[in-house]
Amino acid sequence: MNLKEIKEIAKKFTPEEIEMCINETLKNGEPSPQECKVSGDIVEKLNTLAKAQFVRELVEKGYSEIDAIRELARKIREIQSIK
Repeated sequence: MNLKEIKEIAKKFTPEEIEMCINETLKNGEPSPQECKVSGDIVEKLNTLAKAQFVRELVEKGYSEIDAIRELARKIREIQSIK
């Protein structure tokens, strides 16, 4: 998980704009606009964009950036522990 990229995307774009970046990545293998680019293969790019979208949605609900990232980490751990 590249926190730097997640934080940068979450700060720059709204959840709707990040959704458009996700859709562009699914269609073309690269997000558009250029500022929305993230590193890694297509799966890593989609993961980073989805995490950034989750963080941004929480920030818009009033969470601090660090609390939103903590919630993301908690959610990931919760999902990974489901058998």
